[in-house]
Amino acid sequence: MSQPQSRKALAYSYVVVAILTLIYTFNYLDRKILAILAEPIRLELGLSDTAIGLLSGFAFAVFYTTLGVPLAWLADRARRVWIIAAACTLWSLFTAACGMATNFVQLALFRTGVAIGEAGGGPPSFSLISDYFPPERRGKALAIYILGIPLGVILGSAAGGYVAAVHGWRMAFFAVGLPGVLLAILLLVVVREPKRGAMDPLAAGQTEHAKAPPLMTALKYFFRDRTLLLAAFAAAGSSFVGNAVVGWAPSYLMRAKGMEMTQIAAYYSVATGVAGVAGTILAGWMVDKWGPRNPRIYGLVPGVSFLISLPFFLFALWTPGWPLSMVCMSLPFFVNSAYQPAIFAVVQNSVPPAQRAISSAILMFVQSMLGLSGGPLLVGLVSDHAKQFGDQSLGIGLAALAPFILGTAALYFALAASLSRRGKARALEAQAAAAAATI
Repeated sequence: MSQPQSRKALAYSYVVVAILTLIYTFNYLDRKILAILAEPIRLELGLSDTAIGLLSGFAFAVFYTTLGVPLAWLADRARRVWIIAAACTLWSLFTAACGMATNFVQLALFRTGVAIGEAGGGPPSFSLISDYFPPERRGKALAIYILGIPLGVILGSAAGGYVAAVHGWRMAFFAVGLPGVLLAILLLVVVREPKRGAMDPLAAGQTEHAKAPPLMTALKYFFRDRTLLLAAFAAAGSSFVGNAVVGWAPSYLMRAKGMEMTQIAAYYSVATGVAGVAGTILAGWMVDKWGPRNPRIYGLVPGVSFLISLPFFLFALWTPGWPLSMVCMSLPFFVNSAYQPAIFAVVQNSVPPAQRAISSAILMFVQSMLGLSGGPLLVGLVSDHAKQFGDQSLGIGLAALAPFILGTAALYFALAASLSRRGKARALEAQAAAAAATI
C-alpha cells in the first residue's frame, strides 16, 4: 500500500485531473467533430462515404499512432506538462484550420495536423495522473480523465451541431478549435510536474524507481507480456467498434432516420453523452472497488458490457424513426467508455513508473492502428458497396460491426483469465517470499 496523501495534496491532485480532463474533452471533441459535420461536408465537397471514412479513421490514425510512441518515449524523460501544452496548442490550431478547407486534400492535410498534435496528449497525461494518485485510487482518477470522451461527444454534438446549423460547418471548426490554446496556457500556469513513481511503493531493497529504459527494452517488455498484449488487442476491438459507431451514428440518424442537425445538437448530444459519462464513472468505480481483490474484473466488466450491447445496437438499426433508434444507439457509447478505465488501469499498474507513458503509447498504437483506422473505413466501404439499398446502405455498413462486437467480448474474457492466472502466480510468489523470510 502506498503512503496516504494529505487532504490538501489530494485536492490539488483532483484539480490536476480536472484540467487534464478538460483538455482531453477538447482533444476528443476536435478529433470527432468531423463525425458531427460529416453530412454537410460530404454534400458541399462532393465526397463519398469511403472518403469520409478515410478522413475520420485511417488518415488520422496513421500519424496519431506513429508519432505517439516517440512522443511518449520523450514524455518518460522530459517534462510532461510542457509536452501536453505544446500538443494541445498544435491540435487546436489545426482543428480551426479545417474550417478553411475547400477540397479533400486540404481537409486531409489539416486532419493530419490534428493527429500529430493529439499524438502528444494521451500517453503523457496517463503517466502524469498515475504520479498524482496511488494504485488504489488510480482507476477512479483515470475514469475521471476518460470522462473527456463523453464530454467531448456532448460538447461536439451540442455546440458543434448548433454552430453548424446556424453559421455553417466551417464556423463550427473555428468554435471548437481555438479554445484549446487557452487551455494549454492554463495547464502551464496551474499544473506542476510531479516526481515519477512518487505514489508507488518501492520493491524490497530499492531506494528509488528504475529510470526509463531504452525504447526497444520497453517494447520487448510490453509485447512479451501476455496480459498486456491481450489488453492491447481487446482495446483495439473496442476502438474498432466504438470509433465506427461514433464516426457514423450522426450521419446514419440524419440520412436513414430523418434527424435534423438541430435535433443532433439538442437530443443526440444528451443521449450519447449521458451514456458515456455513466459508463465511465461506473466502470471506474467497479474496477477500484473489486479489481484489487479480483483482477478478473478488469476484463469481465467490458466483456459483459459488449455482449449486452449487441442486441440493442442491432435493434437501433432495425427500428423505424430516430427517437428509439437514438436511445438504443447510445448503449454502445456506454460500453465504449466503460472499457477504458479498466484497460488503462491494467497497463498503468502492470509496468514500472518510468515506462508508463511509453506503455500507454504502445497500447494506443495497437488500439488505433487496428481500431481507429479500420472501423470507420469498413463501415464506409460497405455502405458504398450497398448503395442499391438507398438510405439504408449506411445501416448495412454499421451492421457489419456485429462480428467484431462478439470478437471483442471474447478478447476481454481471455484478458480476465490471464489476469486471474497472473494474480494467482503473484500470490504464490508473495507466500514463498514470506516463508523464506521466516527461515
